[in-house]
Amino acid sequence: MDSMIASTPVIDLNADLGEGFGRWTLTDDEALLSAVTSANVACGFHAGDPSIMRRVCERAAEHGVRIGAQVSYRDLAGFGRRSMDVPPGELADEVAYQIGALEVFARAAGSRVSYVKPHGALYNRTVYDAGQAAAVVAGVRLAAGAGATGGLPVLGLPGSLLLAAAEEAGLAAVPEAFADRAYTPAGTLVPRTEPGSVLHDPDAVVARAVGMTAGGTVTAADGSAVPVAARSLCLHGDTPGAAGLALRVRETLGAAGVRVEAFT
Repeated sequence: MDSMIASTPVIDLNADLGEGFGRWTLTDDEALLSAVTSANVACGFHAGDPSIMRRVCERAAEHGVRIGAQVSYRDLAGFGRRSMDVPPGELADEVAYQIGALEVFARAAGSRVSYVKPHGALYNRTVYDAGQAAAVVAGVRLAAGAGATGGLPVLGLPGSLLLAAAEEAGLAAVPEAFADRAYTPAGTLVPRTEPGSVLHDPDAVVARAVGMTAGGTVTAADGSAVPVAARSLCLHGDTPGAAGLALRVRETLGAAGVRVEAFT
C-alpha cells in the first residue's frame, strides 16, 4: 500500500488571486478558491490593495487554501508585465515589504504566508538574471529576519536562476509548470508578445495539465517534447473562465490518478 501511495503523482494547483484595485476586479477569487490548493495573492505592486488582500486571505483561510505572496515590480499601470532595472538592494526591500504586508492579513485571518512567487516580468527576469534572482531571495530572507515569516519556499520555473539562488540560501525551491502557457524547446515560457503564448482552448489546457503531471512532458511550440518535473501547476486567474477551467483540471487530474494537494 505504501509503495502504491509513493508512486502516485502529486501536484499542487495554484492560481493568481486578488488581482484587482479599488472598484476594479479581474479575478473571480471566490470561485477559484473552490478549485485551487494554493493562492498567489497580489501584494499591491502589480494589482491588489489592502482590502482585497485581507478579503482574499480570509476566504483562503476558510477554504483551507495556502496563501502565497505574489511579489512584483512596482508597476500597477503595466500589471507587472514590464521588465524594470531595479537596483538589487531596492528590489530586495520591495519584495520584503510585499511579503510583510500580506503576512499581516494572513495572520489576521488565522493563517500565514506559506510561500513566495514572483509575478510577470519579475518571474521571467529571474529565470536568467542572477542579480534580480538573488535580490528576490534576499527579500524573502529579509522578511524572515524581520520576524514576519519563516524561511519561505520559493516557487519558480525549473532550471531558473531563482530556484538555484533559493536553494543556495537554504530555502525550499519549488518547481512549477503552466497548463495555460506555451513553452519554448528550452523549457521556458513563450513571451506574451508572441502569438499563441497563452492557451485559451479548455480541452488543450486540461490535456496539457494531465500530460505534465502524469506524463512528465509538455509539447513545445515547435512540436518537440520537453521534460517537465514540477510540484505545482499554475493556471492564470485573469484568463476568462479561469475558475471553471481550474475546477475541470482538478477533477480530470483526480480521475487520471493524480493527487492534488498543496506543497506546503
